[in-house]
Amino acid sequence: MSRRELREQIFKMLFRIEFHEGMEMEEQMQLFLEEEEEISKEDSEYIRNKYENIVEHLEEIDASVNEKAKGWKTSRMAKVELSLIRLAVYEIQYDEDIPAGVAINEAVELAKKYGADSSPAFINGVLAKFV
Repeated sequence: MSRRELREQIFKMLFRIEFHEGMEMEEQMQLFLEEEEEISKEDSEYIRNKYENIVEHLEEIDASVNEKAKGWKTSRMAKVELSLIRLAVYEIQYDEDIPAGVAINEAVELAKKYGADSSPAFINGVLAKFV
């Protein structure tokens, strides 16, 4: 799987957080990986590890977003946009292998696919404050 495809799978798992309790997420991860038949064992481990790392830093990520997104709080953001912003902020702040510009561009591209018409501009505006 390409990095873009892996990132999309991680986004889908992060999106599930908004609908399931923390205790249910392990089961959700298992179901997700079973549904996605083309995911190799190596890719499954990458998705799981990155997802778990993001969740581990979720409070810090949300605090950063709340601080930088003037007039917006994570509690008011649409779930698709919030999940994409969390993923990109994690990559900007904690993943040294991914340049900030790539993280922003990938989030904007995923917003075009999964979000509303205004999602790409909103995500770009929020993430621009992190660089």
